[in-house]
Amino acid sequence: MKVLAFSGSPRREGNTKIVLRHTLEPLTEAGFETEIIDLFDYDVKPCLGCNDCRKKEYCPIDDDLIPLYEKMKASDGIILASPVYFCAATPPLKALIDRTGYIARNNGYVFQGKAGGPIAVTAREGANFALAQINFWFSYNGLIVPGSSSWNVVLGEEIGEVLKDSRGLGAVRLFGQNLARLIYQLKK
Repeated sequence: MKVLAFSGSPRREGNTKIVLRHTLEPLTEAGFETEIIDLFDYDVKPCLGCNDCRKKEYCPIDDDLIPLYEKMKASDGIILASPVYFCAATPPLKALIDRTGYIARNNGYVFQGKAGGPIAVTAREGANFALAQINFWFSYNGLIVPGSSSWNVVLGEEIGEVLKDSRGLGAVRLFGQNLARLIYQLKK
């Protein structure tokens, strides 16, 4: 079983990656294959609203989206994580959300029944809005999101400061554990 974790951070070894590694630990310990995908390593353009994906399961924009979309379809779980930029997810994550959401929705809700969830990493403000923005993708596409002890928000501004937020790290670790349990139940 495989869980994909998308990082919307431009910092390859920043706080979002630290939080994702912490989140994925219980999944790896439970025997899952995990992969973190740094979206800033890919060219994922914004949706043009052309509606070509209503005709068939593709997108006419020539970039790196379709291989990522296929990986998402093949996975058992999906985590979408972003640092908070002015109360929102970063543009690459938003582009991934918009385009994969339209393609999936227009072609039979292909992510329906998978499990996953959002994570927001913030210095202080805006996490609730960013978390909700990302979570709407999961809800709209019919994915199942397990709970935790709190929202999946970890606080930290400078690289490494997230390691001081024991409550936030505990919440995302429990989210990872619950995600593993949920996927096992869904696969029975």
